[in-house]
Amino acid sequence: MGRRNPARENVDMTIETSAPRRGGYAGLWRTVPRELLFLFLAFPISIVGFGLTVGLFSAGVGTIVTFFIGVVLIIGCLYIARGFGAVQLALLDTSGRPPIPRPEWQDARARTGFFGWVRAVLGNGHYWLYLLHVMVIDFIVTTITWTLAVTWLSVGVGGATYWFWDMFIPTEGRDFYLSVALWPGVEMPALVDNLLLLVVGLFALATLPFVTRGLVTVHWFIARGTLGAWRSDALQREVISLNASRGAAQSAEGHSLRRLERDIHDGPQQRLVRLQMDLAAAERQLDSDPEKARDLIAEAMQQSRDALEELRALSRGFAPPILLDRGLIAALESAAVRSTVPTRIVDDLPEGAALPQETERNAYFIASEALANAAKHSGATDVEVRVSLTEGWLVIVVTDDGRGGAASVEGHGIAGLEERLRGLGGTLVVQSPAGGPTIITANLPVT
Repeated sequence: MGRRNPARENVDMTIETSAPRRGGYAGLWRTVPRELLFLFLAFPISIVGFGLTVGLFSAGVGTIVTFFIGVVLIIGCLYIARGFGAVQLALLDTSGRPPIPRPEWQDARARTGFFGWVRAVLGNGHYWLYLLHVMVIDFIVTTITWTLAVTWLSVGVGGATYWFWDMFIPTEGRDFYLSVALWPGVEMPALVDNLLLLVVGLFALATLPFVTRGLVTVHWFIARGTLGAWRSDALQREVISLNASRGAAQSAEGHSLRRLERDIHDGPQQRLVRLQMDLAAAERQLDSDPEKARDLIAEAMQQSRDALEELRALSRGFAPPILLDRGLIAALESAAVRSTVPTRIVDDLPEGAALPQETERNAYFIASEALANAAKHSGATDVEVRVSLTEGWLVIVVTDDGRGGAASVEGHGIAGLEERLRGLGGTLVVQSPAGGPTIITANLPVT
């Protein structure tokens, strides 16, 4: 099964072709205005970027012996290059080209202190590629593409309309005609020039969509290589995500163990201590007062039954026997019966779907914890738990009609669920406007 996180967009690293997928020649013409706008705007922007980066970089290199001034100027130049690169990517997006994945800039924010910031910026290869693009590559390429685009459009529009505005141009003193340029020494009437220019203009206009598409595609491929994200960026994000998941899993496990320790200390342990005290007192009274000893033994029996019930209740929060014997839905139905709020379970799992035991155990814990939170805090009179399987993700949606206002607070139930799901590589989405309803959606990966 494919795995797609419904709460997160993945970056598409594939190269899409620049040819139109549909529409043919008419489809090419639909993007011509946006492509011309990109080509016309990119040129003045590249001139400004070229001037600023060359000036700052030269000043920074010239003052590098002072370290502070030179380094600050170079870093300022890198940030300016980053800004112009971002503008270039935004313009390419509006031109109709496929979006280019943006690079990661987290290193500079993750470091602390001036020298940490300097190392983070100067050590990030994306900054230097952006500077190379703005200061050298884009200036050269944009100058060429702008010239070609302006020339092609001028020839097309001018040639196609020459027959009209030629009537308003005085003929005296004119010694240039297209026919003379083509056939020197041969005089042709003005009609021939008009027809020749009309043919050239129509040809230029007919091929204009191909020219603009090609010029913009050149910019797109260059930008993808110099301004786009690297594959190592995706790996870096994955490493950061795995580290965060590992930390969240450890935190959630520690929280669960502390809660289990507290529950055992406050419940069964106190009853077992009381049981021990009652049995000791009964032993002392056994010979002198058998009736009192019998009452103490009866109390001890009751304490043992209560302790057993509390231990069973604690075990249900982790892996109740019904979960192992009959599966997730049966376990959730059992939890719904025990809930103090009327609860219904909606099974949207595919027929015959088999889930790993670890996934079922975590899903049961999350659903039962959400039910407990609804019973304690929401004031709800109706709860629905919906379980479904979507593209390799087990989705659990718990909806109650309570007062709303649920939020993630450190050390409380929803925060604990978020940590547990983060540790599992899943996500938790909480929608709880004031006045309700509260909708908690948990997404667990199914391996």
